[in-house]
Amino acid sequence: MIQFDHVSKQFRLRKSRPRTFQEMFLNLLRWGERHPVETIWSLRDVSFAVEQGEMVGLIGVNGAGKSTALKLVSRVINPTSGRITVEGKVTGLLELGAGFHPDLTGRENIFLNGAILGFSRAEVRRKLDDIVSFAELEQFIDVPVKHYSSGMYVRLGFAVAVHSDADVLVVDEVLAVGDQAFQAKCNQKITDLRREGVTILFVSHNLGAVRRMCDRAVWLDKGQVRSIGPADDIIADYMDQVWHIREAQAKKTEEDQAEEEAPAERRWGSGEARIEKVVFLGADQEEQLVFRTGDRFVARIHYQALERVEQPTFGVAIYRDDGVHINGPNSFIDGCVLTEIQGTGYMDYIIETLPLTPGRYEFTAAIYDHTSTHPYDHRHRAFTFEVQAGALGAREGVVHIPSQWEHHA
Repeated sequence: MIQFDHVSKQFRLRKSRPRTFQEMFLNLLRWGERHPVETIWSLRDVSFAVEQGEMVGLIGVNGAGKSTALKLVSRVINPTSGRITVEGKVTGLLELGAGFHPDLTGRENIFLNGAILGFSRAEVRRKLDDIVSFAELEQFIDVPVKHYSSGMYVRLGFAVAVHSDADVLVVDEVLAVGDQAFQAKCNQKITDLRREGVTILFVSHNLGAVRRMCDRAVWLDKGQVRSIGPADDIIADYMDQVWHIREAQAKKTEEDQAEEEAPAERRWGSGEARIEKVVFLGADQEEQLVFRTGDRFVARIHYQALERVEQPTFGVAIYRDDGVHINGPNSFIDGCVLTEIQGTGYMDYIIETLPLTPGRYEFTAAIYDHTSTHPYDHRHRAFTFEVQAGALGAREGVVHIPSQWEHHA
């Protein structure tokens, strides 16, 4: 239904384009001067095909060329070279409600969009009740859309688009429409369209949605096809690359932060023992700052006791970067009782199977007395690490809780 055959798309950017009549006049006086033109290849020699009834996801970082590919399929723009073949009627869910007139009511805009999509007035009238019901706007359908909230606006746009009887649907980051219940309705509608044989080309940064809904995925990297295959396999390869890039970035950030003294309000204590640094180790005992859900996680707390400290207690805490406090154990409660520390050493806090879901986390490390009331050194939320999706597959909430499902009919 969709065939890309060695397709490339180039954009030309003229940096000195005049913005006022004065600038235009000055440019005329400088007629002989050459103005720099920058060329950008959004897509280069891209080839892939989408079969009838198939849902294919386009994945990649920002600027990889995903949205350009959808606009080419929708005939919003034309390719610089190569050929695109699309069978049947195409509807694009690119910018929902882009064709609405703010002074017209919701009902009038449905008829307007129907005309743009090529429907007769009678055909729109037959679909009207279904569209209004799907958008959940019965009470507001005769109100000018300029008075709609942003959620109402995009719900109406989505409802019009999915009732367009398209053979090919191109979708760009628009399934997160409205509240959670309406999003579920949108996802179910996409599933229904697939059952009816509609071919769908889908762009999203929500890799969970791509994995759940798509048969195959196309990974675009700097405008070129990196790989094509089953969605699970391509997403796993893509996440491997993202994981390594983010790990390198996180290490650089940590190195930059290490050059600065921790803020006073985040560190306190009497100083008999000090936490020199905290490093995070993976299963191979190598330092890392990016982990995956289910990995082995070790926080190695390096300390220096300037004098003999009796019965110290090491404590830690993990916070999500939005301030959610996840845990706060200490060595004494967990049965690791120390008689004393003196000089340098380290304490390992070990999690064999990291239960945290993807996100950025802040780590507190502290040394207290045996009653956990007197701080020798407390470094509050001073160290950071990141978690990516892993083999456990958990993505929602804060932690993965091992469980199983049983169905009895």
